[in-house]
Amino acid sequence: MKVTLLASAAVIALAAGAARAEFALTILHTNDFHDRFEPISKSDSTCAPEDNAAGGCFGGIARLVTAVAEARAKGDETLLVDAGDQFQGSLFYARYRGQLAAEFLNALGYEAMAVGNHEFDDGPAVLTEFARQLSAPLLMANADLTAEPALRDEVVKAAVIEKAGEKIGLVGLAPLDTADLASPGPNVIFTEPVQAAQAEIDRLTAEGVTKIVLLSHLGHEADLRIASVLTGVDVIVGGHSHTLLGQFDGAAGPYPVMVGKVAIVTAYAYGKYLGELTVTFDDAGEVIRAEGAPRLLDASVAEDAATLARVKDLAAPLEELRARVVAETAAEIDGSRESCRSGECAMGNLVADAMLDRVKDQGIAIAIANGGGLRASIDQGPVSMGEVLTVLPFQNTLSTFRISGQTVLAALENGVSQVEEGAGRFPQVAGLTYAFDPAAPAGARVSDVQVMVDGGWQPLDPAATYGVVSNNYVRQGGDGYAMLVQAADAYDFGPDLAEVTAEYLAARTPYSPVIKGHITRR
Repeated sequence: MKVTLLASAAVIALAAGAARAEFALTILHTNDFHDRFEPISKSDSTCAPEDNAAGGCFGGIARLVTAVAEARAKGDETLLVDAGDQFQGSLFYARYRGQLAAEFLNALGYEAMAVGNHEFDDGPAVLTEFARQLSAPLLMANADLTAEPALRDEVVKAAVIEKAGEKIGLVGLAPLDTADLASPGPNVIFTEPVQAAQAEIDRLTAEGVTKIVLLSHLGHEADLRIASVLTGVDVIVGGHSHTLLGQFDGAAGPYPVMVGKVAIVTAYAYGKYLGELTVTFDDAGEVIRAEGAPRLLDASVAEDAATLARVKDLAAPLEELRARVVAETAAEIDGSRESCRSGECAMGNLVADAMLDRVKDQGIAIAIANGGGLRASIDQGPVSMGEVLTVLPFQNTLSTFRISGQTVLAALENGVSQVEEGAGRFPQVAGLTYAFDPAAPAGARVSDVQVMVDGGWQPLDPAATYGVVSNNYVRQGGDGYAMLVQAADAYDFGPDLAEVTAEYLAARTPYSPVIKGHITRR
């Protein structure tokens, strides 16, 4: 690690002499970048070069380089941090894994990063290598890494960074359910985040650090809750829920959101915004002012030429695959997070229909696709393989299995159990209809389940056995679908989900997105 970690009171003791009456720090922050090194469209999908040239695109690492440089040029003390999920989401990750994230984080001079759940998508070994390449400390307070010694040596619970003689304590948190969301393996044990964070905050405070920033990959609603119970934290920089704050259409609240004296910020996702929060501390380390705004990285932000050239070189091996046009769509296919994690969405219907169509001759009647596996929309017009892979970046394979109707019902109950939190487990379906009431008691949220049998809808029979298709991640218990782990006749090694979807689109071009009314919210 390039940053000295707290080891003893002597190491972190405040410099002798009177502290200044006030200390202002501008925290520059990102979260959920998901390997979007190239600009994105208004629907967070692949942006065509001609659209970018015309000023219709957002983000991209070259704009982020410019925005960070301009923020630092203002002359304030700055701290650049990331709240997790740099990994996964484009062909860059499929080819380079964490190598590019480390390269660009280092080039930008990031000073700390929290571990997000997607950092574990390819297991501890890939995360370990990323941490070794990263110049900044990688933070995760709420995990026991004892049984993963290589990772334990690279990931720390907290760190301290000095700015103009002031000590800034940083603590990181990963989702408690990371084992359900990714592939950390059996040796990484996640612990309760509030207790873990408080232990580190107390340790830092006891050693004289009075300014504490929490890098939280728990989601905005969780950040609001923990801010009211933690003591000693000043700022929470959040991620995971892709929440937008500030004076924008659709924003979830002001920037920052204040819970008591704790300033909470987050900056959407995909590098579309750079968060800029200026916090002023008094002599005792209390927050007396917190103000700022996320900066939209649109066409008004110039793209750094050297970074553009580097991205172009890195993208060269991807171009042939990515540019191949596989179909055309008559309208935008909505795969937005807001739609696909709360109800029936057009992208969910496309993917679930594609899965079911591929295996319908195998006695499979039902398809279940987790809404969190759908990562973007597709704009109207030609559809490239690159766009399909942006929607479905995880290299999941089709998984077929047989379960009882009662287990189907349990799977649907799990799927709708965290809809108010925007959880990725929400079930998009084919060959099935259901209604749900998120306010109903657990176990009674789902009703009116029907299955297509012999060309007609029939009520789900809890005692009957049904053939189901999903992806290997869900079948193996991801997103809380533990009831599928012991499914009969499970085969997790079918074709790649993105390829299946592309072939389905190609066979139906021009494809017309549909909402079928198969999912009803009570």
